[in-house]
Amino acid sequence: QAPLVESGGGSVQAGGSLKLSCAASGSADTRILMGWFRQAPGKEREGVAAIYTPAAFTYYAASVKGRFTISQNNAKNTVYLQMASLEPEDTAMYYCAAARKYGDWRSSMSYGYWGQGTQVTVSS
Repeated sequence: QAPLVESGGGSVQAGGSLKLSCAASGSADTRILMGWFRQAPGKEREGVAAIYTPAAFTYYAASVKGRFTISQNNAKNTVYLQMASLEPEDTAMYYCAAARKYGDWRSSMSYGYWGQGTQVTVSS
């Protein structure tokens, strides 16, 4: 198993920043691909960013590219999502996900492990 625990969510004003963390346990081969997803009320869950952990290749949704940065600290088994220039449209529950193999990073079906989520609220 690869339990995932997110933290770092909160409430900020537009233009502000937040840094989410996803602490993982279990062996590294259970998290070859790590992703961040978000889901706003009444909307589908969408992929925000992902990282292919063996090589630190990163991927971003067009809506967050240039504002969000995904990174990893292998020593701490932790993946981060640094969010800057936040907009009210970024308001959502953010989830961390892990996959045993590389796949379509945007698809939730690629991931077998999920965290409980952390809420991000951006006010205008």
